[in-house]
Amino acid sequence: MDLQALDYQKMEREFADAFGLKRRPIAISFRDTPAPGIAKFSGAEPSGCSFWRLAAQGKAFYTVPGDHYNCAVGAHTHHMDLPKERAGELGQTISFMTQLKYIRIDEVPGFARLPKTPGVVVYAPLGDTPVDPDVVLFVGQPARMSALLETASLAGVSSSAPFVGRPTCSALAAALEHGAVVSSACIGNRVYTDLGDDELYVAIRGRDLARVAREAQTIVSANAKLADYHRARRKDLSTE
Repeated sequence: MDLQALDYQKMEREFADAFGLKRRPIAISFRDTPAPGIAKFSGAEPSGCSFWRLAAQGKAFYTVPGDHYNCAVGAHTHHMDLPKERAGELGQTISFMTQLKYIRIDEVPGFARLPKTPGVVVYAPLGDTPVDPDVVLFVGQPARMSALLETASLAGVSSSAPFVGRPTCSALAAALEHGAVVSSACIGNRVYTDLGDDELYVAIRGRDLARVAREAQTIVSANAKLADYHRARRKDLSTE
């Protein structure tokens, strides 16, 4: 299939309708060079995941590695080496987290990383993406995201690493490798993105998105019928 021919606006509407999305899905693309006509990010943010918040608000733009340096862990998961004068920040951040007993030092080598350093990272709402996304991030309540994962499974987009805890930014690299992953979101991500206490992420590899979209209504219909089935069984079989 020619991915450039995909109607991402239509796809975003279909996902929103099927899964009751309150936030726009975010299309993220890792490229060597910028896409024609898209603006470069101007300003500063404390983390790479902060760009997710901006994209969900409707902004389309691209970043360069230097825009990601304020979060040493995020730069690490994006395969972006900090400049020499800031190279110690990753160790300092990891040390701080281990002292708090937030992570163990032996967890760090297991953080998923992009396979290579991108020249630019393009962020946009799915319906406005100027290029085919490498990863699409969905945000929603657990029941809705569970249905999305079931849809991905039905579409053959399974994952041997279906859950990513911390750091949340590593979910992007994990989705690239495995197809679809869920992330409960780390505390830093929740602060930087205004993620609600009742929300989490599902990340789906871009090349698999059309297949997942085609199965959305099948899973939604199946869940509705199964809900009626289980309500009837509870009524008939419960002695409470």
